[in-house]
Amino acid sequence: MVSAAFAQLPGSARNDGRARSIHRPRWVERYAPVLNQRIRRELRRPNRSWRVDETYVKVAGSWAYLYRAVDSTGATIEFMLSPNRDLVAAKMFLRLALCGGLSPRVINVDGHPAYPSAITELTRSAELDRRCRCRRSPYLNNIIEQDHRFIKKRIDASLGFRSAEGASRTIEGYEAMHAIRKGQIRWLGKGDVLGQRQFIHGLFGIAA
Repeated sequence: MVSAAFAQLPGSARNDGRARSIHRPRWVERYAPVLNQRIRRELRRPNRSWRVDETYVKVAGSWAYLYRAVDSTGATIEFMLSPNRDLVAAKMFLRLALCGGLSPRVINVDGHPAYPSAITELTRSAELDRRCRCRRSPYLNNIIEQDHRFIKKRIDASLGFRSAEGASRTIEGYEAMHAIRKGQIRWLGKGDVLGQRQFIHGLFGIAA
């Protein structure tokens, strides 16, 4: 569905009508951030039980960290690519996740020590509800570990990234498509592939 939906966008093919032969066409990086932004207003609201974790991504020969958050049903809340895995990055990511306007009741984390400290600091600064609990439970984080697999599969298939900007832009597209497939669009079912494709076409003004 990704290729079929994007292939009709302007600039997605050569002048002679043939698709680009490189593995990750430039139009993916061009339109992926646009798709990510445009679906935001159509997403169902996540619940208040969050799972937060990070996974490794190879960028320009070095490891970077993809911070991700989902709710207890697996719905994507937010994501962020960072060169660091520390307190500053954890706080930045949680602030980004809170921009959605929903305050979590509980944030489930793994053993990474930066999260409890980040949550404590955000609670003290009133950026996070003081009643929010930080819960360490690798078992309850299985849902986000499973969710990582789709994104990592797409990243592995792309044969790596040459730059942080290219990685961030491409991952925005992967995450947006993953949210659509998971049924996070308010009026679209999880298995409605035709409806999902039409939805993407509508976002970009493509005639059916």
